Formats: sequence, C-alpha cells, structure tokens
Amino acid sequence: MKNFVVKTLANAGALGVAIWLLQDITLTGESTGKKILTLILVALVFGLVNVLVKPVVKLLTLPLFILTLGLITLVVNALMLLLTSWLAEQFNLSFHVEGFWTAVLGGLIISVVSWALNVVLPDGD
Repeated sequence: MKNFVVKTLANAGALGVAIWLLQDITLTGESTGKKILTLILVALVFGLVNVLVKPVVKLLTLPLFILTLGLITLVVNALMLLLTSWLAEQFNLSFHVEGFWTAVLGGLIISVVSWALNVVLPDGD
C-alpha cells in the first residue's frame, strides 16, 4: 500500500512539473485545494493507464521498439498522456493536454521527473 501511495505521489509531482513547464498542459480549478485533489486524481488515472494499457501497447509495438532501439517509447508515453487527458475529460477532471507534440514533451518531462522522484522517495510495502 505504501508503494502505491509513493508512486501516486511521484506521478502527481511529475504531472505538476509538466503542467508548470508547458503552457499547453493545463490543470484548472477554483482553489488550490481543488487543484491538488484534481492533480492526485489525474495521477491515479495516469497510473492506471500505465499499468493496464501501456504493457499491451508495448507488446503490440515490439517490432517498432526493436527497429527504433526504444525511441518509440517517446511516442507511447505521449499516447498514454493523451489517453489520460481524454479519460480526465470523461471524468470531468480539469486536466487537458493540447496536441501530440506537447504530449511528447510532457511525456519526456514526466518520465524524467517521475524517475527522479522514485529514486528519492522511499520504496517499500
């Protein structure tokens, strides 16, 4: 359970950094508390997308992973971020990613920040 909370907080932090750095990734809310709650809910959706959908996409695109020496990971991460944006819209969460190239850059930022936070934050159950 602790590992789940740590990973969710790392995702929320990484999403927060991407929102802060890129103007085309937006999170709106009436108050800071609502923005934080929305960010945590979006981090949960993002985590579920990465756990459930990403392995299937990686398996289906395995030849492209081999052919591009893993560079297709940027595209897969962008697609997962766009899917998260779409799902957030379906759940009336005020999170939006505008465009594919913003999603590529956002996915790269989220990957780097999330990796760094997972290194720093305690890991264990």
